[in-house]
Amino acid sequence: MEHFVVSARKYRPQTFKDVVGQQAITNTLLNAIENNHLAQALLFTGPRGVGKTTCARILAKMINSDENTNEDEDFAFNIFELDAASNNGVDQIRELTDQVRIPPQVGKYKVYIIDEVHMLSQAAFNAFLKTLEEPPKHCIFILATTEKHKIIPTILSRCQIFDFKRITVSDAKDYLKYIAKEQDIDAEDDALHIIAQKADGAMRDALSIFDRVVSFSGKNLTRQAVTENLNVLDYETYFTSTDFILQNKIPDLLIQFNTILSKGFDGHHYIAGLASHFRDLMVCKNPATIPLLEVGEDTSLKYMEQSQKTTHTFLMEGIRLANDCDLKYKTSKNQRLLVELTLMQLASITFDGEKKILSTS
Repeated sequence: MEHFVVSARKYRPQTFKDVVGQQAITNTLLNAIENNHLAQALLFTGPRGVGKTTCARILAKMINSDENTNEDEDFAFNIFELDAASNNGVDQIRELTDQVRIPPQVGKYKVYIIDEVHMLSQAAFNAFLKTLEEPPKHCIFILATTEKHKIIPTILSRCQIFDFKRITVSDAKDYLKYIAKEQDIDAEDDALHIIAQKADGAMRDALSIFDRVVSFSGKNLTRQAVTENLNVLDYETYFTSTDFILQNKIPDLLIQFNTILSKGFDGHHYIAGLASHFRDLMVCKNPATIPLLEVGEDTSLKYMEQSQKTTHTFLMEGIRLANDCDLKYKTSKNQRLLVELTLMQLASITFDGEKKILSTS
């Protein structure tokens, strides 16, 4: 049996061009290298899975490479990675500062990548300060953290700070499309979109979810397979709910909600999703805001179609009622009844309007 390598490792970027969604940072680093303007202490900060450690490794390799360097050369003897989560004591930092003085045997620079740097103890931070402020010419420190606010100001002031952003849904989807093509997997656009949304801005999470879903469904990745495997409510659920609401079909709406609960979904998750659905329908009302609709192409057409059946007033009231239920859900004694009451009120918005019109005529 062939050894399986997870996609997050198999497709780890090898150059700055391969890094997804961080163009501003990669361009800045490339210019700094070209113009010999690279600081000796860098801090990479941002959410998990967005490419901080990857960019640190690429940078370490680039500054040691020249025109005679073999492509396969990884400069393993020049790059030192320290995980501050498990090596957070003052002794480990003193050991590191002792090593720093020795120049590299090959290449120009010794690069120290300290991951999760916010985990260092106060004493370790203090022991590190002097070295960070005046490192030897052959040394570059790259600190990576998900929690910048936990790093003491004296460390921050000595570093050039790069804020990594969350990966956008469209960027994550495009990269997943590329990987699906590489692996000869036939993937629906909506299926990849759901994976990208579920990853919540982390490319590593998107790749882990992708691997899991591929293991479940094989070479044909459909939207249905993804929603089943990830246990997320499909767009279709909310399209159906909205149709019932617009047609004032309260019994059908309550039966649908009961089916959703019987499948193990949380009422809070459903009502929050319904509020988002109304928001997406509102976005479709104006051509200028359509780009704010983050769904696949096929689903986008369905949103356009359903938004034509709704009025601006209905959607505003729908968002208000669903959001109000969302806020009250945690403190409610009878959560199911709260959601059911909200659904009844939603299905009565247009009905009440019709009654008023009839009574006045």
